[in-house]
Amino acid sequence: MRPSLHRRFTAPIAMAAIAGLALAGCSGGPGATTADSGAKGDGVVTVYGTIADTEAQLLEKSWAGWEKDNKIDIQYESSKEFESQISIRAQGGNAPDIAIFPQPGLMKDLASRNFLKAAPDAVAANVDKNWSADWKAYGTVDGTLYGAPLMASVKGFVWYSPAKFKEWGVEVPTTWDELLAVTKTIQEKTGAAPWCAGFGSGDATGWPGTDWVEDLVLRQAGAETYDKWVANEIPFTDPAIKGAFDSLGEILLNPSYVNATFGDVKSINSTPFGDVATPISNGTCALTHQASFFDGFITDAGGQVGPDADVWAFITPSVKAGGQTVTGGGEIVGAFSDDADTQKVLEYLSSADWANSRVGLGGVISANKGLDASKATSPILQQAITILQDPKTTFRFDGSDLMPGAVGSGTFWKGMVSWINGTPTDEVLTSIEAGWPSS
Repeated sequence: MRPSLHRRFTAPIAMAAIAGLALAGCSGGPGATTADSGAKGDGVVTVYGTIADTEAQLLEKSWAGWEKDNKIDIQYESSKEFESQISIRAQGGNAPDIAIFPQPGLMKDLASRNFLKAAPDAVAANVDKNWSADWKAYGTVDGTLYGAPLMASVKGFVWYSPAKFKEWGVEVPTTWDELLAVTKTIQEKTGAAPWCAGFGSGDATGWPGTDWVEDLVLRQAGAETYDKWVANEIPFTDPAIKGAFDSLGEILLNPSYVNATFGDVKSINSTPFGDVATPISNGTCALTHQASFFDGFITDAGGQVGPDADVWAFITPSVKAGGQTVTGGGEIVGAFSDDADTQKVLEYLSSADWANSRVGLGGVISANKGLDASKATSPILQQAITILQDPKTTFRFDGSDLMPGAVGSGTFWKGMVSWINGTPTDEVLTSIEAGWPSS
């Protein structure tokens, strides 16, 4: 399971954890600021997160030199049960010094209940220097910064073959209408479905479809509407959200346009999302939609990723040319301790130095403005960094990750499956909206 996918499988647990905290009450906790803030530490800082296996080894390698130079031992612990355990540990007084949160919602809930420490001034300065206001907002609660961004992912890439595009006489589209025109041209010239898609992901089947919808809501209705939708200030049944489904249906519900090499429209639900990498790599599928992490799947399938290689990608275009709006994900780093050692580690993790160290080891990116994009180990990751660092880019966190688990990883996922299976859009939207908690 790749880092950018961790939150996909843990969101229900996270919401259960938040519910547990609500029952625990708001009587304060270990996060309350104390007179010991900045006190001398014991030389050990514990860090807890979901990052595991090879990625965990690279994480530890990224700070190894800094540890030695600063005589601080950073002890990292990974858990698949992070979302539930972090809340239990916080309530029990056994919290780690630092936690790496894969979801802003859980971090914000812990902060609002006084379990987390406010970010030190040095961290706040790093965030103001190195991240956009959009990113800062995901670590801020009631005007106070509690968490600094760490790594990131960019969603909404459309993967294609540069050689095939040249053969078919089509160019990378700059608007949504141009994307539909390119799709139509490819279908007419090949007589085959241009798009392949897979929503299959075990218990999480349907999530790739939510990414599609989020992309279209942001691009067609704008950031303000997107923010209101994620907060349920406008419902799924709103015309703006239905419009995104209708636009997506022009591709995914059109039997002439999907599902290349896999079958009909309904085969999208039974196709594992990673399996789509094979036809994209060998040229039997012209187009697919997936996040920046997909380059790893293409490599595993025997393809090469690059502007002049087997496969390359462009960002799903907006309604009008020239706009650059993207959805994505990432981690937020918060602290339960504020001794001097913990503060130093937090400052380092929010710095450009750490971002360059970790990205240079491969496989990840960051939205840190001080990151040298050339440090990234693949062309698509370099492009993703450039997009994130562009001041003209409008970035929004994955919407389903910001919604309550009952919706974001519940009725929304199930609704996408039902929609692909032929349930009318209005009925699907009503069922998804019904998942929102009553209070």
